[in-house]
Amino acid sequence: MSDMSAMDGQNIKILVIVPAFNEEKSISKVIRSLYESGHNVDMVVVDDGSYDNTSKVAEKNGVKVLKLPYNLGIGGAVQTGYLYAKENNYDIAIQLDGDGQHDPAYIGDLIAPLLSGRADMVIGSRYVKKTGYTSKLSRRIGMLFFSGLITLLTGNPIKDTTSGFRAVNRNILEYFADNYPSDYPEVDVLVRLHKKKFKVMEIPVEMKERQGGTSSITPLRSVYYMIKVSIVLLINSIRSGALS
Repeated sequence: MSDMSAMDGQNIKILVIVPAFNEEKSISKVIRSLYESGHNVDMVVVDDGSYDNTSKVAEKNGVKVLKLPYNLGIGGAVQTGYLYAKENNYDIAIQLDGDGQHDPAYIGDLIAPLLSGRADMVIGSRYVKKTGYTSKLSRRIGMLFFSGLITLLTGNPIKDTTSGFRAVNRNILEYFADNYPSDYPEVDVLVRLHKKKFKVMEIPVEMKERQGGTSSITPLRSVYYMIKVSIVLLINSIRSGALS
């Protein structure tokens, strides 16, 4: 993993965006792990209408909290973070889930390709190389399906299309502040960025088990997700001529 000490002198403003919905059991660990990683970054927690104490716990840990009045979903929460990044002139924005699965130790690796100009977005991937991470069969099937679909639509063989551990440069964060899908955004944005000629790449990361709460993804929802996202992507691609 990269050392960020060499990057501090570049006066790069980096914001870590943490979308959170009912993550009171894990948010302290997420904040603490970011502090302990030693990276020179700011952090904002976007409380997506939680009905537990997510906001209070985050604020007690000294973090800026943007509390949404009701649940907008992951797309609305993440876009709120990008709006905050744009309004406060950040150069890089990093998405980090509020459930504790993403390890901030990889932040240096995520942003290195952005700083060198090799990429506009970098995805922390569980599947670029074999790691200790294991997932349910339904999720693995979904990953293979979406990887194939994204390869077909963009020519870029992204393996971990639904990873929420991502870093983007100023051009993309400003684009996302104004243009971000509200529903199931992780896969959708890969096609949108391809159309805009942005460069997207993956790096291998290790991910942890969820540190608290319960995942909303069930086998039935996984099937629904695959069907809905596939239809939307194919229709949009046909309209834009991506498949012609």
